[in-house]
Amino acid sequence: REAGTLRIGSSIGFPPGAYYPDGPGKPPAGQDIDIADAVAKVLGVRLERQDASFETILPALASGKYDVGTGNFGVTRERLKSVDFVTYINDGQGFAVKKGDTTLTTKVTDLTQLCGLTIGTGAGTTFEATLTAKKGVCAEAGKEPYDVKVYSENGATLTALQQGRIDVVMSTINGLRHQAAQPAAQTAFLGEFHRLDVGFAFRKGSPLAPAFRAAVNELIEDGTYARILRKWGTTASAIDASRINPTEHT
Repeated sequence: REAGTLRIGSSIGFPPGAYYPDGPGKPPAGQDIDIADAVAKVLGVRLERQDASFETILPALASGKYDVGTGNFGVTRERLKSVDFVTYINDGQGFAVKKGDTTLTTKVTDLTQLCGLTIGTGAGTTFEATLTAKKGVCAEAGKEPYDVKVYSENGATLTALQQGRIDVVMSTINGLRHQAAQPAAQTAFLGEFHRLDVGFAFRKGSPLAPAFRAAVNELIEDGTYARILRKWGTTASAIDASRINPTEHT
């Protein structure tokens, strides 16, 4: 409060989380933006938002470049080794295909369903980590391996899907669901694969974490939180209370 500002490293990806409704250089919008702004208001500070690529934010917290990071960061065992999280929503991993494509027509419940296909996903994400860690499942099942193509921007991933350079996209549940509801996107959401708590990220041991948890819980209690989620169509991802470093869902 004495400083009056908090430096927030913010990954601007795609709706409903965070995106540029009027193009780069204009103010961002989205669920993550509204929740962060509401938390800052409760804490009585101003956010100094610095846009950054998703994969650079978590490492930059340890160096002190940012006080807090946002970007729909899922809470995983691996990430908890290097950063602390304060949860504010429950989202996770899902899949989508080009509308009308019959390569995959059912919900993906096992990665062996992807064997022989090309999957597009974001750099530095839990999706990339999951696909890399599980790549051997196809060989174990006696099938052709899947191929993973990594993109730094959601727009590039969507273009690759529309042009047939990839067969399926792995991304956030809420993001893919929102995208499929836009006629211009021409995508079909294949459902949820794995749920994850999502949180604000901090360097290990940051004293800001308890303050952010208290602020999120205040927003939940006074109804602000519910209003933000209704605005962005993400009510199904609401949490009952914010937590610090919860155990990853299995």
